[in-house]
Amino acid sequence: MSDKIDPTAAPISADELRMSILRKELDKMDVERKAREAEQKKLTAFTDDFLHKHVTEDEIAMVRRLVSNAVKDGKMEAMVYSFPSSLCTDGGRAINSNDPRWPETLQGKAKEFYDRYQELGKPGGYRLKAMVINFPGGMPGDIGFFLNWAPPAV
Repeated sequence: MSDKIDPTAAPISADELRMSILRKELDKMDVERKAREAEQKKLTAFTDDFLHKHVTEDEIAMVRRLVSNAVKDGKMEAMVYSFPSSLCTDGGRAINSNDPRWPETLQGKAKEFYDRYQELGKPGGYRLKAMVINFPGGMPGDIGFFLNWAPPAV
């Protein structure tokens, strides 16, 4: 395809130029809309899985891999799970303000992971903290669960 301009051809009208720009803008908006729809579909599927299914053996194995990799790197803590703050009953506010009752706001797999920590991790000397890990538009975004195995502070 050549971008040569024919100097003998009639000029393109201003209306045609504006329509060309408008078509490009509409195409760009369509691509952005499709991307938003795909992202929304992904979030809907994640939310459905998060709220209605149980923690899988693969997810437990992933947590163990993350801890193992952190230990190999000489670290005493690893982020082992994350999820949108919108999946907390209060939108993540209790976690963000370090309210001691933050576990009461958990639901779905986050609650299941927390209960598993209470049953197995805490008695084994682990500590768990939950933190808002990003703030898109100034609002709590995702929550991260951090598992820590450092010796207790003296």
